[in-house]
Amino acid sequence: MLTRKKIAVLRGGPSPEYEVSLRTGAEILEALSSDKYEVFDVAITRGGEWYLNGAKMAPADVLSKADLVFNALHGAYGEDGKIQRILETFKIPYTGSRSLPSALAMNKILAKREFKKIGLKIPLDVVLEKNNFDAAEIFKTFPMPAIIKPANAGSSLGISIVGTGADLEKAARNAFEISDRVLVEEYIAGREATCGVIDNFRNKGIYSLIPIEIRPKSENNFFDYDAKYSGQTEEICPGNFTEEEKNKLQNLARQAHQALGLRHYSRSDFIVSPRRGIYLLETNSLPGLTQNSLLPISLKAVGSDLPEFVEHIIGLTLETDS
Repeated sequence: MLTRKKIAVLRGGPSPEYEVSLRTGAEILEALSSDKYEVFDVAITRGGEWYLNGAKMAPADVLSKADLVFNALHGAYGEDGKIQRILETFKIPYTGSRSLPSALAMNKILAKREFKKIGLKIPLDVVLEKNNFDAAEIFKTFPMPAIIKPANAGSSLGISIVGTGADLEKAARNAFEISDRVLVEEYIAGREATCGVIDNFRNKGIYSLIPIEIRPKSENNFFDYDAKYSGQTEEICPGNFTEEEKNKLQNLARQAHQALGLRHYSRSDFIVSPRRGIYLLETNSLPGLTQNSLLPISLKAVGSDLPEFVEHIIGLTLETDS
């Protein structure tokens, strides 16, 4: 009889995306086959304490019990290279991108530099430093409306659309509560789109899922945190894109994945402008896998599901890390 692999699912963590991570982890736990794997539920508190199946335990003791870690964390600590460095120190196989590409993807400023190097179309921006910015000057010199976003955050946390100097000042202060650096980015009118990719799936080196069109309801100007996780948007898959737009979105998602050196899976967000073409906004190295998340919607559209995806990612991890 074959010994079952021991899979530790990490979820929670000291990030504003704690609740989303708990839900992603719960979906992964449910998707894992209890016949094939021995599964450990590892909850990390907002204070950074680790609990294995409800019992407080040191990270070293948790990881010594597992053959592989499925990383269901999001945001700071889980997605920015920190947990990846811990797992690399313990030499345990883990899902998702390595520490350096994870840190690069999480830093919107550095990620945009990489995108620019290979000629991807990205919005213009100005970087603000905490306690050293002049909102009035930015308002006078940067085209309005504009997008304000933290340089290091996911799930659209801290993002605002501004059109006045007062709004810009307030939005920047809010964003600085999340990150020490903030982007002022040009607002590009158009349809919001997202496209996930998976490594070595269905005989493709990087398989692009079907692009989703995101339509926030009237009370939401864009796909913000509340819209993402409270069902206040329409997620249309396949999106209402031309064949040319669909192919370009899929190709751009692959290019973004490669430009940042990501592995296993990622999801990139775009604006499709009727006049200016397709702009890449950012790439998420650990997209959510909750019932309201976009990647599972894309999986369903191609005849797959979360259990197949989880099984595939575990297989990739065992191949690349063992």
